[in-house]
Amino acid sequence: MTDLPILELRRIEANIVKPIYDEMVERLGREQAQSILGAAIEKAAIEQGASMAAESPGGPSLRAFIDLFERWKAGGALEVEVKHEANDRFDFNITRCRYSEMYKEMEMGDIGHLLSCGRDGSFCTGYDPSIKLERTQTIMSGASHCDFRYTVEK
Repeated sequence: MTDLPILELRRIEANIVKPIYDEMVERLGREQAQSILGAAIEKAAIEQGASMAAESPGGPSLRAFIDLFERWKAGGALEVEVKHEANDRFDFNITRCRYSEMYKEMEMGDIGHLLSCGRDGSFCTGYDPSIKLERTQTIMSGASHCDFRYTVEK
């Protein structure tokens, strides 16, 4: 895995995805294009999670996942307000999301939820299926903050 901040990886990916997505919309329509893109991104997130789990010293765990979270925050990409942090639960709100800002600047705000937000729960499936995400809102969808609630299912 590269040491490039995740925000920069997402920017590179978005630049590659945008013309492909635009072509899919033109040929297939917005709904089908988003369905295909969402499915592909979900599979990629699961694979990324599995790859990071394999690289995790001592194996994957919520504690190791919390340490990994620093990569998504790198370079001020996210402003985070931690509500609870323990080995079996990690609750936080994101109060500023530069991922969302970036997609809007790139005129990709309508699919930003597919390119970033949709990865979060799928990543856990690949990383450690016992880690579950509950989130009821995102900045990407217009909310004031994102509410992430990770728990370890026994």
